[in-house]
Amino acid sequence: MVDLPIALLIGLSFVTALIGTLGGLGGAILLVPVLVLLGVEPQFAAPLGILSVAAGSLAAAPRHLDDGVVHHRLGVTLEIAATAGAVAGAAVGGLISSTVLSRTLAVVALLAAISGVRRRGLRNLPRAEFSLEEPGEWPGTLSGAYRLSPTEIVPYAAKRVPTALAAMLVSGVISGLAGIGGGFIKTPAMNQIMTVPVRVAAATSTFTVGITAAASLLVFSGQGRIDYRAGAAIIVGGVLGGSVGARFGRSLHPDLTRRLLTVMLVIISVILVVTG
Repeated sequence: MVDLPIALLIGLSFVTALIGTLGGLGGAILLVPVLVLLGVEPQFAAPLGILSVAAGSLAAAPRHLDDGVVHHRLGVTLEIAATAGAVAGAAVGGLISSTVLSRTLAVVALLAAISGVRRRGLRNLPRAEFSLEEPGEWPGTLSGAYRLSPTEIVPYAAKRVPTALAAMLVSGVISGLAGIGGGFIKTPAMNQIMTVPVRVAAATSTFTVGITAAASLLVFSGQGRIDYRAGAAIIVGGVLGGSVGARFGRSLHPDLTRRLLTVMLVIISVILVVTG
């Protein structure tokens, strides 16, 4: 099982959940490789990563909802594909070698980072005629608006939904296989494929990865792969990290958020190659 000090597990979960919430990646993409480097067997590290994702998502949700940056309809639409993929991935997780999986994840993370580097400036700009609009989703649509500053409201509309659904199916499979939540695919996919503002994409991804995580945990529990002692520590750290990350994230400019996201994806790619 997992033979690491409780304080260390809480600390690792806190830091990775904080970073994951800022970028909408889910902290497990960092936590799982670190646990493996510390000697935790991958079959037990993956469920702990999923627990971290679920805890961070739950903790960040209230602040993101208050800020009007979560798009429920968009999140649920994409989560249908992601959850189906997560169940399939968790069920066949033992059939793929950790080396192949790690290198595949590294390539995906690097491609997402390159896509972010190619972009400059804001795609979605504030519009004066929406200055009195309340931030949030527009009911019955995949559109909405968010507050860029106290006086600036940015409208947006999701595009290329079928392509994004395919990306979400892939993210779900990877989540179930590796226990990483899939946020490192979901956020760039929403931002780059669907042209959803990065702040909305990150918050919506953080809000929905908990659903993907829950589906995977049901499978992991049935397989007897959850260390409940370590899991309790991971949940404590994840809740604290998710809360702090959501508080800091609201003050970041979208350009800075995208640059941080790109840097984190490159770091993730390197970590995955090393641990692979």
